[in-house]
Amino acid sequence: MMNAGSLVHDVWNIAVIGLGLLLSVIATGHAVISKRDSRAAIAWVGLVWLVPLVGAVLYFIFGVNRIRHKAALLRKNLESHRAEYALTECLPEELQRHLPDHGKHLKMLARVVGAVTERPLLPGNRIEPLVNGDKAYPAMLDAIQHARRTISLMTYIFDRDEIGVAFAHALGEAARRGVEVRVLVDATGTRYSFPTIIRTLQQEGIKYARFLPPFPLRHLMSINMRTHRKILVTDGCVGFTGGINIRVGHSLESLPPNPVQDIHFRLKGPVVAQLQEVFADDWLFTTGESLRGDLWFPKNESAGQVLARGVVDGPDENFEKFLWTLLGAISIARYSIRIMTPYFLPDPALIFALNLAAMRGVQVDIILPSRINLPFVLCASRAMWSQVLQHGCRIWLTPPPFDHSKLMLVDGCWVLLGSANWDSRSLRLNFEFNLECYDIELARQLDQWVETKRKSARPVTLEEVNSRSLPARLRDGAARLLTPYL
Repeated sequence: MMNAGSLVHDVWNIAVIGLGLLLSVIATGHAVISKRDSRAAIAWVGLVWLVPLVGAVLYFIFGVNRIRHKAALLRKNLESHRAEYALTECLPEELQRHLPDHGKHLKMLARVVGAVTERPLLPGNRIEPLVNGDKAYPAMLDAIQHARRTISLMTYIFDRDEIGVAFAHALGEAARRGVEVRVLVDATGTRYSFPTIIRTLQQEGIKYARFLPPFPLRHLMSINMRTHRKILVTDGCVGFTGGINIRVGHSLESLPPNPVQDIHFRLKGPVVAQLQEVFADDWLFTTGESLRGDLWFPKNESAGQVLARGVVDGPDENFEKFLWTLLGAISIARYSIRIMTPYFLPDPALIFALNLAAMRGVQVDIILPSRINLPFVLCASRAMWSQVLQHGCRIWLTPPPFDHSKLMLVDGCWVLLGSANWDSRSLRLNFEFNLECYDIELARQLDQWVETKRKSARPVTLEEVNSRSLPARLRDGAARLLTPYL
């Protein structure tokens, strides 16, 4: 006769197997129906069935995008804020007059990005490149120290090192002199240093919030969605954006143990309001506090000649707007495309677009770091290089230190700058902010900077990629299979 312990054991095993089977079936059905990228669907279905129960649980945590639903609930009966601009939108006809003869076709790109983003292209902006933290941090701290009304700061990483503490002290001093200060940091990004910056922000009396804390149960299903945006706005009239986080590694002159090159930008003019709009929406999303009115949104007059527009991207209502912008720019390019990104894991649509551009005679240069902080991602990227090299695109590898710069230039007139990388995370998971700019002088300045990078880099040949050893190709190919998760 079967004893009670054996019966309980058998029932438990059957229950676990049944639960695993049920969850696997549900997860498979959801992935097949909801995943627009067939590669991601196949990868998740494979994981669900190859690792029973555990794979299904991982899918429900990391694979299901609940951010759109959460954003819809939070913003129910509340539209995203749009500021009133001092200058009127630049129409395609005006843009054509602004561009040189060899760039007039880019008015089609402005039309595409306008339809994608549903934001106006604004004239009258000044955009100044700031290379590395050595230039960016002093400019940002100076803006904080001179702020008199408001400060909005959003970043992915905010380390508690000498740079992070300097920012916290400057923000605290601003708050004590009566400035309205708001700081929004990604919850995961605060954990790159220990102890975290949170205690310092509290001691300084700063109003701060963490974007989607990963540990509370109510956020458990969205921990894979992070804000990767980097935005600073002071008094609603001076803005900063780009790829630089707040950490000492970006200050190369201080000889940090892990130096990181990057580029940031200081903005003045009407487009600064679009940075503030994004911050206000994210702050509302996180805290429920509404930032409105002239205090946060003064009308900025003309400050320069650059035409600019924000490109807001995320897994919510702004899904794939960055991808559409990239595809539009590649398809309209006639002469040159220059890309700088630390992580190059493009999806098939981008690979096809780049190859078609190269076959049309467009010179396509992709400038990547030879060493990155995530070696596994470099392996996955290397497995894709042959797909663009064989059709005429050129890949260049820059020497250390690691270059985290994100930039795209088209036909010497159009610039895309900001926080997004060319990988699945930026294309579909992260909340990103980028800026498209139309200006021949800004493009010339950045083109010279990119050319300096290219001259110090070494070219990658198709023969070199194809001659890798079998173990290396297997390693890189296996890494590429995990692209949807990277």
